Order: sequence, then C-alpha cells, then structure tokens
Amino acid sequence: MSDLRKDLVSGDWIIMAPERAKRPSEFFPEKRARNILPKEQCPFDDLAKSGNLPMYIGAPDEKSWKAAVVPNKFPALTHSDVCATMVQDGLFEHVEGHGQHDLLIFREHEKGIDAIPRNDVIMAFEALQKRYLMLAKDKCLVYTSAFFNWGPSAGASLHHPHIQILTLPIMPPSILHSLVHSRNYWQKHKRCVHCDILAYEEKEKVRIVCESERAIAVAPYASRHPFGVTVYPKAHLPSFEATGRDDLAAVVDMLQSCLGKMKRNINDPDLNFFIHTAPLKSKKTYTHYHWHMEVLPKISIPAGFELSTGVLINVVPPETAAAMLRR
Repeated sequence: MSDLRKDLVSGDWIIMAPERAKRPSEFFPEKRARNILPKEQCPFDDLAKSGNLPMYIGAPDEKSWKAAVVPNKFPALTHSDVCATMVQDGLFEHVEGHGQHDLLIFREHEKGIDAIPRNDVIMAFEALQKRYLMLAKDKCLVYTSAFFNWGPSAGASLHHPHIQILTLPIMPPSILHSLVHSRNYWQKHKRCVHCDILAYEEKEKVRIVCESERAIAVAPYASRHPFGVTVYPKAHLPSFEATGRDDLAAVVDMLQSCLGKMKRNINDPDLNFFIHTAPLKSKKTYTHYHWHMEVLPKISIPAGFELSTGVLINVVPPETAAAMLRR
C-alpha cells in the first residue's frame, strides 16, 4: 500500500507508491554502451591543447596530475572583481551573473569514478577542498555547489569524468531551506537532525546500503527518487572543505562503493551526485549542519503531478532499494 512520508530535514512530502510497479527492476534503465570520444578528440585529455587552462590546482602536481581544477570554458557565471548587486527591473529584480564556474577533471579518460583508483579519487576530493577554501576568500561569493553528471540523461555532454564547481553570489533557495530546517531541529532538540537520522538508521538496519567506522550510506526514509542514496561522514562535520583526510577518505570509499553497486545491481544508470555543505562564509552560524552527498540515479522523470505540486512519487521504497543495492 502506498504511503506519504515526510522528510525530517526539509519538511517535504514524498509519495511511496510501490503498487505502481510490479517489480522494481521494471524501472531499471536499458543497459547501453557509453559514447566515449577517442582520447585525441577529448578536450579533457590535453588541457593545454584544448585551451582548458590555467590550472588552479593539480593533484599531486601540475605536471603529473591525476585530478586538475580548471576554469570552465563555457561558464554559467563569470568571475568579476566587483560584487553582484541587486537591480530593480520594474516589478522584478535581478542580480548580475557574477560568480565562478570551474571543473575538476579526472585524468582517467573513460572509467567511472567507482573504477578510478581509490587514492586518485581521494586526491581529487582534496583538490576540491582546496578550491572551496580559495573561493571562500572571495568576498563576493556565497555558496559553492559541486556536482557530477554521468550520462546524457543526467546532463553530461562528455563521458570523460569531471565534477562541475559552480559558485554563486546568492544563497540557493533549496540550500537555505535545508539550513533553516536543520537549524530549527537543533534549536528544538539540541541535537543535529542528520546525526539523529543516522542513529535511527543504524538501529533499524533496513535502509543502510553500506558503512564503515567513519562513514555510512543510506537510502533515505523519504527518498525523492528510486534508488537514491545519501552518503555521510559519521562524525558531525558541518563543512566539506574542513573535513580531515581520514573522514574524507571514508566518505570517498562509501561513494565509490555505492556507485559500484548501482553499476552492478541496477544496470549502470546515468546519475548525478552532489555535495550539500555549509556556505562559504560565517561558519560559526552553521555549526548545526552536517555535510553529506546525494547520489541520484536517473530512473524516473518528474511529470505533471510532481511539477505541479512539488510532491514527488517514488515507486521503489528505500527499504527495497537498499536491499537490492546491498546485493
């Protein structure tokens, strides 16, 4: 029987409707070959030749990099030494498109992040941390969103693995929503909402996908999408960029494990993952927050009901999804 579940953090409602699917596997994408450009045609293999320089960060260094942070040649926002200002436009208002749009490019040409050597992925995320710290020094920037698109239906125009880093001059409404609700929970209970969720999930043991001493991956109780997974450091850490190497490595291990499970068990879907973390500035304001990563396979497409109400329908309950991913 279907039920409506409330997200403890956001307050959003999700309809769990397993009766709409005879079998969860009906919703797996059809397995297909990846469209991989030859190396000599890929703009991410020779950064100098393709004009993808300067290199802000090379890991371990610029010459023998396994991961590189570079500017996006086709940015959604452009950097300026002048901060964006609010402009009144008759009845409306807008902000100039000042910001920063970067890429973190893996040296591996065709492997998914699950198959790239562990130490190389850890180095890449450490480079991402360094870029966050650099961006935090810019007085005009407010929030950095780091996200990964894998496959055409997830918005990836190139197969070569890379993470986009888009830094905004405003606070994104969805992020603000999450920060406010988690702060309200902290003020009411004197505890972190995410820590409480993890304690409950470890007690119930039905929605855990995988875990280690320092990190855990769960299918959320009010999962927005079929087979969605959230990866957390177990320690209460508000900021991604301030996370120590041991905890970061543990989260990377969980991420790679989840991506591998999705490849093996649900037909290698296109997917997105992204980091939720505290804003770049005023860190003491966000000590209640607990950073994490969401991994969302592209299994379903929001349609009329979802778009008109904001209430999503998930046909694969997280309990089922976690059990299938654990295989």
